[in-house]
Amino acid sequence: MPLEAVKQTMHTRWPLYVASMSLANGFGALLVYAFVRHGLPVPQSSAVISDRRQTLTVFAFVIGVGAFFSFASSAIMLRPVVRWQLRGGPPSRREQMAALHAPLRQAIVHLILWLFGGAAFATLTISTTPELAVAVILTVAMASVIVFGFTYMLGERILRPVAAKALSEGGFDRTLTPGVGTRMAMTWGLGTLAPAIGIVLLCATQISTEIAFPANSLAIAILLLTILLIVQAFALSMLTSGSISDPIRQLTQAIEQVQNGEPDVQVEVFDGSEIGRLQVGFNRMMEESSERRVLQELFGQHVGEDVARRALQFGTELGGETRFVAVLFVDMVGSTATAAERPPTEVVSLLNEFFRVVVQVVDDHNGFVNKFMGDAALAIFGAPLDRPDAPTAALAAARDMRIELAKVAGLDIGIGVSAGLAVAGNIGAANRFEYTVIGDPVNEASRLTELAKLQPSRVLASSSALYFADEDEQQHWELGEEVQLRGRRRRTQLASPVLPTGGSD
Repeated sequence: MPLEAVKQTMHTRWPLYVASMSLANGFGALLVYAFVRHGLPVPQSSAVISDRRQTLTVFAFVIGVGAFFSFASSAIMLRPVVRWQLRGGPPSRREQMAALHAPLRQAIVHLILWLFGGAAFATLTISTTPELAVAVILTVAMASVIVFGFTYMLGERILRPVAAKALSEGGFDRTLTPGVGTRMAMTWGLGTLAPAIGIVLLCATQISTEIAFPANSLAIAILLLTILLIVQAFALSMLTSGSISDPIRQLTQAIEQVQNGEPDVQVEVFDGSEIGRLQVGFNRMMEESSERRVLQELFGQHVGEDVARRALQFGTELGGETRFVAVLFVDMVGSTATAAERPPTEVVSLLNEFFRVVVQVVDDHNGFVNKFMGDAALAIFGAPLDRPDAPTAALAAARDMRIELAKVAGLDIGIGVSAGLAVAGNIGAANRFEYTVIGDPVNEASRLTELAKLQPSRVLASSSALYFADEDEQQHWELGEEVQLRGRRRRTQLASPVLPTGGSD
């Protein structure tokens, strides 16, 4: 590996991982050696004392050979992962699997080395005290399994950021990662069952064989195993609980962020088990929620917030219902000439400003802009949400709209207001429809708008709309003549806003 790559690797988590694995295996080997040579209640003899010097040398040699093979195997297995991290970008399938399975593969290597090294160590020990063959073999075997489980859990904890990056950039995949139940069983078996078996074997050896352990030596051995059980069970429990509680805490914090209104909340996926599937499920749920929110916002922008909310709550079936509504119709004056005389960009800008004011005023009076029709707009009050004061709101909106639109340079308009019974609902085909209002008030408001373009106030309302308005709003209007509007059989009495003293707008 080039020197620059080695320097980059030193800034990753691999040095910490390698150091942790070395310490865990070395500490476990020292404990086994100390327990077998000093913890087992073996009667001291000159042969035993002489053999300790020899086995200490062999023990050191076995540790050295094991460390060499451990480092060599690590370099071979982790080469794809290190290469991916140095290269950057999404990992290949092989690199992703190498990153996710690194703790398990390395732990298996440790287990194999422990079995071979332990066999050599046990052979030398048994040659001195053959009566303890079963106890020594089982001690080495249990230590091998315990170190295997401990290094796997510790390695998985240390390499969590690497696994998270591999899963996020390479896509989630169900790997060989043990599930929650397997981890709990492993914790119990390695942290409690294995040391307890050692205690049971000591007691069974004392009871069932001719070996008579000194009382103090037996007590010390049992005390050491008990301390090992407590410490080991605590360490493994912390690692296991952390692998379960960390993602739960992470999801809890993410849910609190969602409840506080934060958008696009995501959690880090660092596990290939059902915990990882839970994390992936949360992220997918948030992505779908974000998409639904965007669609809902777009839906609300196109059909109006009230219509969107009603559709989400009650569905979108074709059909309508008779409602008492107030209708406001507003249209630009001379829009055809304006479009012919001005550049298209100026025309669009003028229309956008026109509709901006219309929407703002209608929203301020809790109305609903039903549709835009070229240079005109139709606003409804009283549908889709019931409003007993719909005529009052429509008349007030007409007056305010005239004032606000007068501030827009180069814009002249006509506004008509009517009120009465109409059919409101979803009109169209099953695969394409819109919420709208159909009836005489709509037609009357449209005709009043055409007539209002010729009036000084530019605003006209029907007497029926004024009749149903409250007294305070009626004070701002005055009744006028009766006219025959085009397309209507009945005559309509006009009403217009009271102009300020001294002239017109």
